Amino acid sequence: MAYELGKRLVIGVASSAMFDLLESDTVFRKQGEEEYRKYQLENLDNPLNKGVSFSFIKRLLSLNNLSENPKTDPLVEVVLLSRNDPDTGLRVMKSIKHHGLPISRAIFMQGKSPYEYIPALSISLFLSGNSSDIKEAIDMGYPAGHVLESAIVDEDDDDLRIAFDFDGVLADDESETVMHNTNDVNQFHEHETKNVLQPHNPGPLKEFLVKISDIQKLEEKKKKSDPDYKNRLRVSIVTARNAPSHERALNTLKKWGVMANDAFFLGGVDKGLVLGVLKPHIFFDDQSGHLNSTSTVAPSVHIPFGVKNLKLD
Repeated sequence: MAYELGKRLVIGVASSAMFDLLESDTVFRKQGEEEYRKYQLENLDNPLNKGVSFSFIKRLLSLNNLSENPKTDPLVEVVLLSRNDPDTGLRVMKSIKHHGLPISRAIFMQGKSPYEYIPALSISLFLSGNSSDIKEAIDMGYPAGHVLESAIVDEDDDDLRIAFDFDGVLADDESETVMHNTNDVNQFHEHETKNVLQPHNPGPLKEFLVKISDIQKLEEKKKKSDPDYKNRLRVSIVTARNAPSHERALNTLKKWGVMANDAFFLGGVDKGLVLGVLKPHIFFDDQSGHLNSTSTVAPSVHIPFGVKNLKLD
């Protein structure tokens, strides 16, 4: 019988997002593919070190114990999507096993990005350290993010803290376009106040948020049957919006049937200052300027979507 992924939260992750590949990539760039293959074979049993999104992936997979049948009916699936061929990718699979990650599915495509398989695998988020792959995936309408070189947050606890920018990440860039074209915060607020009851159209990571919210609802159900259970999953919105434009954003989330645990409407305050306290295990933003700051304190992911990224074309 065919295995259905659609009802689960499925994450596609490249090895470049999950492991530290600096040494491997240096061999490939300086010595070429043949030496790279030899290097990976010689280091086959030498596990790769944890990378920027490792903690996020590990903690997300740990939420599968909320399922009544974690092995046969997991809430979360992670699929490795790799530019390696199967032989050179073997070290990655061995590293996954070494670090105890329950990841068994993989796609290896020698020298090609596998992002075209995102719809076939019902993937709600694809993470990679390859910026061009992510830009192409976003241009095709797929939910994807470029994992930047960032600080790593990985305390000794079971929590998973996920933080999102709003415009250009969860919502589309309609309102951001108003601000971009007018460069007038008053016109932006006027537009948002006028449309306060009109929900935003979805952005790239809307469906990812909805499926995360579904897991949060299971946690609430668990808490009712087990008063000692402590919620592990926490969602935060960290946006440059402030009053009165905050109201439309909150109305949109409510319309989607989701609720953030925290909302930071910063009105231009440096997001890095807030994330340094919040310490999310992953943060998504569409603007490189914000990520320059946040990447020094938290694992940061660029969503190259919308008007703020047109200059990158």
